[in-house]
Amino acid sequence: MAERDDDDTPETRMARLLLALRSQGVTDAKVLSAIETTPRPLFTQELFKERAFEDSALPIACGQTISQPFIVGLMTQALKVDRRDRVLEIGTGSGYQTTILSKLARLVYTVERYRTLMREAEARFKELGLTNIITRFGDGGEGWPEQAPFDRIMVTAAAPGEPKALLSQLKPTGILVAPIGKGPVQVLRRYTGDGHGGFQVEDLIDVRFVPLLEGVAKEL
Repeated sequence: MAERDDDDTPETRMARLLLALRSQGVTDAKVLSAIETTPRPLFTQELFKERAFEDSALPIACGQTISQPFIVGLMTQALKVDRRDRVLEIGTGSGYQTTILSKLARLVYTVERYRTLMREAEARFKELGLTNIITRFGDGGEGWPEQAPFDRIMVTAAAPGEPKALLSQLKPTGILVAPIGKGPVQVLRRYTGDGHGGFQVEDLIDVRFVPLLEGVAKEL
């Protein structure tokens, strides 16, 4: 009888992924715990489920991607989410990043321009029993003015320049993390409110994200 390969179980795959994230600088224990307890295979297409524990971005529907776990971890860590925070996420996608944020924040408001992605993500949230996520089909670039101001804002698509509309929906000492740039490579930037209407701006690393598009998708 063949012996079980203990190096290829979901648990060992996740352990290897967490070690890889730590080695790259994702060290926040709460963030790592949220990643560890979020079943990434649930958020991937059937064709790519075997690669769900790889530290790589993977395709999802509507020409979008589920981000590389390192980027998810780094962005979440950079956002410095507190259990009392109300977080706005721009770009629900598969719902993977949303789920991780929901384990760290009080409420997560998430906006998606593809109706198909929104419905699929909502089904995953229901399957996981998540009750602190509020979804909206709409133009992410406009944010969610009716629910502003937010303690934290995360943008998971590349804004061409400073996201002024979103920054205006941030609390005076809030934090916004977003990829900024028009080219294939952008910079991951953190804006931290100084309490007086200004921002401390930090460039973290170079990243690759799909562009933040105006409006909503008409067919998908």
